[in-house]
Amino acid sequence: MAIKGFDYKAFAQNLTQQAQELVPQDFDQNQKAYVVNTLLNFSTMAGEALYNDTESNFNADQAAMITQIIAEWSFHKSVDLIRSGIPQHHWDGIMQKIAFTIFEIAKQTFKQGLPQDQILQLIEHHVKKAYLDSIAELKTKGEIDEQLMEKASKQSNIDQMMQQMQDSGEVEQAQAAQQAPPPPPPPAPVQNAQPQPAQANVPAVQGPSEVSTPKKSPYAPPKLLKLVTLALLLKRVDEEKVQSILERFDQETAGTVIKYMYVDGLEDKVDPTLTMKCLDEFAENLPGATEINKNKIIERVKEAAQNYDKNKLELSLQLERQKVRRFVFNALEDEYYAIPPRVADVIATHLENGV
Repeated sequence: MAIKGFDYKAFAQNLTQQAQELVPQDFDQNQKAYVVNTLLNFSTMAGEALYNDTESNFNADQAAMITQIIAEWSFHKSVDLIRSGIPQHHWDGIMQKIAFTIFEIAKQTFKQGLPQDQILQLIEHHVKKAYLDSIAELKTKGEIDEQLMEKASKQSNIDQMMQQMQDSGEVEQAQAAQQAPPPPPPPAPVQNAQPQPAQANVPAVQGPSEVSTPKKSPYAPPKLLKLVTLALLLKRVDEEKVQSILERFDQETAGTVIKYMYVDGLEDKVDPTLTMKCLDEFAENLPGATEINKNKIIERVKEAAQNYDKNKLELSLQLERQKVRRFVFNALEDEYYAIPPRVADVIATHLENGV
């Protein structure tokens, strides 16, 4: 069912019209058109995708906010690309990566009901990462040189706008009025689906872009360590399974896990010995993990059994206990015989190494 009250076309057009007033005046007509058209295209596509999304159950306000975030970052990063000096035929590819990053992270964090400031911080962090990674990739491919990569990496229209606002005292005035920081360009009300009205020229994404990470320490809080370990695990799981697992936790816990899922280099920031202990516990207790492990073990047994002919395999298992034999032969028929997963793992390992 489409989102009632969300006119994504009108909303995207409204954002675009206001963006025209904020495009740097020193840009030529081609550059101005690129900024405006990029914002319009990505906000329209995002709005349409959200409007037709029948699974996420977003309301009109949430859909408008995600569309708005994509619009504001499309504005900022297209300005950065133009000022970077990177050839124009590379701009679309970089902007597509940024828009996709925003869309996926926004959907996941909104589903979990994270506070808005956390959502904005996570998105800002990953927008900047996607931008820098794309520039570095161009350098690696020989499309740009080191000097151009350095120049492009230093571009940040959002920081420049914030500095201008601080110099003019606008930031202090906005804080004194306790108004939520709106995006450039700000939306005007469209039906009843839009976020709260905001002042122009103020970027919505503010605050630190990095998420604090746990340091290596054997004295890390047990609960936090488990949540970090879960984040490491879920980074390797498809989105549907991530969602089904996190739905079993309360909102605060799920939000903490998502926050650490998006920390770069998390694997290097925690003690692997401690995380392995947590993973062992998850193998038995985490909802859904046991079934996943069972399926993997069955596949391991089937693959290992291919190294034996049937008679040799039966002969090798004759001296084993009945439950071991039943487990192996059931696994060959894609069935899991009811034994503890750890025992099943040992049997699979023996088969792989030669019984």
